Amino acid sequence: MVELFELQKNISLCLSNIEAAKKRANRQDSVVLIGATKTQPKELIKMIQDNHLLTDVGENHVQEIVEKYETGDNLTWHMIGQLQSNKVKYIVGKVALIHSLDRESLAQEIDKQAKKHNVIQDCLIEINMGSEITKGGIAKEDLAEFMSVVEKYDNIRIRGLMSVMPNLEDKELLKNMYIDLKALFDNLKNIASLRHKIDTLSCGMTNDYELAVEYGGSTMVRLGRVLFGARN
Repeated sequence: MVELFELQKNISLCLSNIEAAKKRANRQDSVVLIGATKTQPKELIKMIQDNHLLTDVGENHVQEIVEKYETGDNLTWHMIGQLQSNKVKYIVGKVALIHSLDRESLAQEIDKQAKKHNVIQDCLIEINMGSEITKGGIAKEDLAEFMSVVEKYDNIRIRGLMSVMPNLEDKELLKNMYIDLKALFDNLKNIASLRHKIDTLSCGMTNDYELAVEYGGSTMVRLGRVLFGARN
């Protein structure tokens, strides 16, 4: 597990890089740094909480949220990985934001569980910008149609979009994909009904978070390896 002083240094460096990227883009708004704590132990969650290092953490697997949730009871939790419909019941009421809504069957189950808990569940629609068959997310051209489907589910509130970009060496191509994602996000503001609150664009990971902030208008970056080192 990463040492406290090293984690403090890593977080500080990433926050500086985010601020520099915002400055290059003439942005005045805020960017939330989510610590992607996949495979990290509960002791790390406790270290983050006890030392007020981060406000937000994200997990890729439901089981890890269930195991770590009480350790980080003052943290804001995010479900950032692919979500199976049969696991939704374990996290509704625990996570502030589900980042990976990408099919109607999942929307149906989130809505059902949110009704049971008497909550409105905030979600992001995941976009598969690279059309990669190994990744979740809807095709970018299907966004308007999918949004109209989600409108049927009263206990879901859409907050924006999420995407996991392809791991590309070509930074120019990646930059253009982020610009396209930002355009989709801006369009979502025009097509979503007023009960939704379109204010969140979750994109950018260890390899590309500065591009995401500068060109994609990211309001949430999900960082793991650059903060915590290689996964266990």
